[in-house]
Amino acid sequence: MSVCGAVRATAERVVSFARLSFSMLRCRGASHSGAPPTWSRRWGHARGDGRVVGYLCLWEVAGELHITNVAVHPTVRRRGIARTLLGGVLDDARQRGLRLVVLEVRPSNAEALGLYDSFGFRVVGRRRGYYYDTGEDALVMEADLQAAQPGSRA
Repeated sequence: MSVCGAVRATAERVVSFARLSFSMLRCRGASHSGAPPTWSRRWGHARGDGRVVGYLCLWEVAGELHITNVAVHPTVRRRGIARTLLGGVLDDARQRGLRLVVLEVRPSNAEALGLYDSFGFRVVGRRRGYYYDTGEDALVMEADLQAAQPGSRA
């Protein structure tokens, strides 16, 4: 499988794929055309046939990353694709001297919480009613990329 620089997911593929993974679509930072502004990056992940099976979207602003979406196609989950995507993004950010990564996650998403915890993310806050489809809160998590985190990549 190839990651990131080798495959850039198109806006159309990401939107159709996102509908399989999220009950609500949140394309934060995208323009009306679906193209990200200059301070945003879209990372894709593909199999040998070029089909997008996972993606990670993020903002990069003022030397920090804000991860807005991580998703893996339901037919290929639990195979390390999200871990590969997240690890690649964090490694790249660390190499470029970025320090902080922030994201929001549903408290009910145990799989995502476990993944983020394994990379050294910690809960730093809560956004009440953040997810408008259910009214569920979001946990705000962050990772300091320059801190020594034994046993993790963050």
